[in-house]
Amino acid sequence: MSISSRYDPDDRKQKRVDFTSFSSLVMCQKKDLALVKGLSEAKVEKIVEAAMKLELCNSFISGGELINRRAKVVKITTGAPQLDQLLGGGIESMSITEIFGENRCGKTQICHTLCVTAQLPREMGGGCGKVCYIDTEATFRPEKICLIAERFGLDGAGVLDNIMYARAYTTEHMHQLFTVAAAKMSEEKFALLLVDSIMALFRVDYSGRGELADRQQKLNKMLSSLTKMSEQYNIAVVLTNQVMSDPGGGLTFVANPTKPIGGHVLGHASTTRLSLRKGKGDQRICKVYDAPNLAESECIFQL
Repeated sequence: MSISSRYDPDDRKQKRVDFTSFSSLVMCQKKDLALVKGLSEAKVEKIVEAAMKLELCNSFISGGELINRRAKVVKITTGAPQLDQLLGGGIESMSITEIFGENRCGKTQICHTLCVTAQLPREMGGGCGKVCYIDTEATFRPEKICLIAERFGLDGAGVLDNIMYARAYTTEHMHQLFTVAAAKMSEEKFALLLVDSIMALFRVDYSGRGELADRQQKLNKMLSSLTKMSEQYNIAVVLTNQVMSDPGGGLTFVANPTKPIGGHVLGHASTTRLSLRKGKGDQRICKVYDAPNLAESECIFQL
């Protein structure tokens, strides 16, 4: 099943949506479906009701069935053995991994490496799929991708051809890019979606305290879209994030205490949260900040 709306970019109220399964219909709110051109409220009610009947029959599964579903999870190598060991094999699909840290601690470098390793065969720790890269800070460098590809014995030009890149300029633009990416993922095999960085545009578009509630609401909706995409298309979603000073962190006797921005909304949406900081020379230190299946430990690795 495939339902795709006709999309007019000049109509701001109109939604661009692509549905490839009944579960994708159930995941969408009725008010959003009503914005699709050609769908009346009555049609939306009938469509959702029919999809619900089919999906609700299979909503509850046994723990054994869940384990079988979890067997489909792909772990993408980071290119650093120590970091892979910390993560239990690599970056997981069907989940959101957040990597936060100060400037120049290696977040974007990890993203560039993942662009290459995600395309490796499964037996080499890859995802055997394409990559979607959404850049909010203009830090993506194709030349670096070619160098990393050589390290893994891949053709740089071929690797670049398998990266779908977009530069996001506003939070609204970024959300629209997620919709376009989802449509592409329904047609081709993707292994990874990267956003570098998730909060940069929010800090620009919503700058005052009075806009904080609107910012968090918009962020929550955007993260919900990413969660659905990760599960529906079995992709790994990696978000880099910035940090801010934590005045209360000094009570824990931590030098230069910082905390990730985005508040509880981003914290709850991220399945795995990794804290990155500089070590000696080219060394970096990664700590598991929060994860449902990993111990709170850290490792030293080299980029």
